[in-house]
Order: sequence, then C-alpha cells, then structure tokens
Amino acid sequence: MTGTHHSTDQAADGHGGEPAEDADAARVAAGLGGLLGPLRRAVLRATRNAEGLPDLPEAQIELLRALSTSPEGLSPGAAAALLRVAPSTVSNLVRTMSAARLVERVRPDHDQRTVVLTASRAAQDLLRRYDRASTAALTRVVDALPPADRAVLARALPALDRLVAELEVTDPAPAP
Repeated sequence: MTGTHHSTDQAADGHGGEPAEDADAARVAAGLGGLLGPLRRAVLRATRNAEGLPDLPEAQIELLRALSTSPEGLSPGAAAALLRVAPSTVSNLVRTMSAARLVERVRPDHDQRTVVLTASRAAQDLLRRYDRASTAALTRVVDALPPADRAVLARALPALDRLVAELEVTDPAPAP
C-alpha cells in the first residue's frame, strides 16, 4: 500500500520521482517569478501616473535610493557592489543621470583621484515623491482587496524579506 501511495504522490505532482515538496517549491517559484516583473512595472506605472513623475527607469531609481542612504556618497565601485551590478552599469547610469542633474560626482578633499557619487537635492526630492506616490498607490489598491487577501499579504511580508536575504546570500555580486 505504501508503494501505491508513493506513486499517487508522484502522479499528482507530475514529476515522476520528484518529492511533492520540490514540486510545490517549483510551482511557487514559477508563480513568483512570473509575477515579479508585472508587479514592479504596475507599481512604477501607478506611481508615475499618480504624481505626474518623470519616466525614470527602475535602475536609476535603485541607484538614487542607494545614494540617498549614503549621505557621504558612494564610490562607483561601492554603488555597483551595493546594487549587485557590474561597474560598467553604474558608469552608464551615472553618465545619463549626471546629464539630467540627478547624480553629482564629487572629488573628496583627501583624494582628488577618486570620485564619490551623491544624489542631487532634486533627485532626493524626486525619490521622496516616488516613495510617497508608491505608498499611496499601493495603499489604495491593498485597501480595496478583500480582508482575507490583505491578511495573506501581511503574513507573506516576512517570508518575502527572508527570500530576498536568501537570494542575496546565494547569488554573489558580480566581480568588479
């Protein structure tokens, strides 16, 4: 009877010899992977539309967020490591964002050979507006959901936070 139960589990998960837990993890991973991009784009679109904000690419917003959390500024290499992208990606972002006056390149007094990146005041204001509009847009939508869905989302937040932490541990940043 045990053998029959085992084959029923295998047939139910559709993966032959794969345990049910692995199949569940694969389904959750596929579902999550399929939702992340559309969710990010939908939040960004709602945020921009709510405040008439400029169409900044997500990568630029991430760099501004990283720079705004470091008031003393970041070297391009440190920004790349923090964002877990190649230094050339940061260089390209900085070039575009400097032209738009969102990022400032500062040479520290103690070492004129290096550059420190900081978010301009205009960029910091823009980021605050993005954050306010994003929170407001998400609050409106979450508030419109049924209470059971809101409760599920609230319970999922710690697990999503752990998921991000685990991904950061298992997926090292690119080498400089």
